[in-house]
Formats: sequence, C-alpha cells, structure tokens
Amino acid sequence: MKKLRLNSQARKAFQGNSRGFSLIEVVIAIALIGIIAVAVLSALSTASIALIIADKRATAESLARSQLEFVKNQDYNPAPNGGEATYPEITYIPDGYTIGSFNRGDEIVEDVTGVPWDSEKHEPVYEDKGLQRIKLVIKHSGKVVITLEGYKRNPEIEE
Repeated sequence: MKKLRLNSQARKAFQGNSRGFSLIEVVIAIALIGIIAVAVLSALSTASIALIIADKRATAESLARSQLEFVKNQDYNPAPNGGEATYPEITYIPDGYTIGSFNRGDEIVEDVTGVPWDSEKHEPVYEDKGLQRIKLVIKHSGKVVITLEGYKRNPEIEE
C-alpha cells in the first residue's frame, strides 16, 4: 500500500507547527459561506412562493370546474329577455375564495349567471334560445385567480 505524502504546509498544520490561518483567509471563507447561504435561502424562498401560487391556482381551477359541472347538472333556467339566468353556487368553498361570473356586459358579478348566447356570432343575445354562456371567475382574497368559460344548453330544444 502506498503512503500518502502531505505537502509541507499541510504536514505542519497537522503536526501543530503551523502558524494558522490569516485573518484575510478567515474573512474570505466566511464571506463565501455567507454568499452561498444567501443563494440557498433565496432559492428556497422563491420555491415556496411558487408553490403557494400553484396551490392557489389549482384550488381555484378545481372550484371553477366543480361549479361549472354543478351548473350543467342543474335544470335549465331560462333567462328573461335582456337578462341573465341565475344558478346556485356549490356548497363548499374554501376560506378566502369567492365564486362569481361575468354578466351580459362582461362585468364581474357575485352571482353565477348564464347569459343567453349566439354561438355563431360569439355574442350575447336578447332572447334566450336555449344556449347560455357561463363564464366563471374565481377570486382569492379579492384578486382574480382564474376564469373559466363553459356553455349550458337547454336539452328540451332541438339543435
């Protein structure tokens, strides 16, 4: 087996004959450790913020899809001429989240509404002919997180 030979400076350090590290060497080492620590903590902070945002978005998307399916499973509610149909909200909404929708004028309202829709012209119509646009908006702490658009068709009207 080969013996590992240490250079003279390392050998002196292990034998106790070394004068030690200079102040500059210690300060540089501490500075490097500090820079590495800041980089690691910054990366962890950014990752945790991204995780929180992704969680809010996933929750909002799940709420929007659940609400849209809930509306589609309800009986068709004809809208009055020039107005919107109103549908109930799902029963469980996590704290901090609200469900709303867009009305005929594309303004956010607190109710879940169905706007009579013309699929050929892609615009609202005055008279409900059996197709409604449901455009949901999910907010968290008052800020819009996601919007989801779907359509509800009256099954009693032939296409």
